[in-house]
Amino acid sequence: MYIHKEAKATLTLGAIVLLGLSIVSHLYGPAWLAVIVTALALGLYVFLISFFRNPKRPIPQISDDILYAPADGKVVVIEKVHEPEVIKGDAMQVSIFMSPLNVHVNRAPLTGTIAYYKYHAGKYLAAWNPKSSTENERTTIGLQTKHGVIVMRQIAGALARRIVCYASEGETYHQGNDIGFIKLGSRVDIFLPLDATITVKMDEVVKGNLTKIATWN
Repeated sequence: MYIHKEAKATLTLGAIVLLGLSIVSHLYGPAWLAVIVTALALGLYVFLISFFRNPKRPIPQISDDILYAPADGKVVVIEKVHEPEVIKGDAMQVSIFMSPLNVHVNRAPLTGTIAYYKYHAGKYLAAWNPKSSTENERTTIGLQTKHGVIVMRQIAGALARRIVCYASEGETYHQGNDIGFIKLGSRVDIFLPLDATITVKMDEVVKGNLTKIATWN
């Protein structure tokens, strides 16, 4: 299992704190408490390692006409909306909710050039709340592709307190490349041109780089 590079500081600090708690419980507490504390510490550390996992997933079929899921999770929104920030017009929105148990790597859904990037400070509403798309802390990425600009929005949730985005304007990302990471529960919105054919359904569980979200004929 590969561990994401964003894990280094968290896993180091976590190891120090959890090891310290375990040692203190063994030195100053009863044996039964030391066993419980050590077991909980090990369980929490295994969870942290799992959270930062970064499975290697080659794209099944590299194509400018297939948009793959940029994240693991569950589809919570499929609707036609007005996207005011980048497209500034109507678009199809597909949103993926990422629970703390999901892989939290965000990947480029298509090959393209970063035409727009902006970070927005904001609230920490629950990621499934419709207002989170416009009111929560988030980043907006405009990816110029063969089919026009695809907008990808990383959204912090009630637990997520750090969004990492590697994109900068002018850079080219190839389909499937890591483009960011969100710590703890969160959400990713994709806004597509209206000529895209959406290939997922509400509540469908998707996997980054593997599940087709949309296609073009």
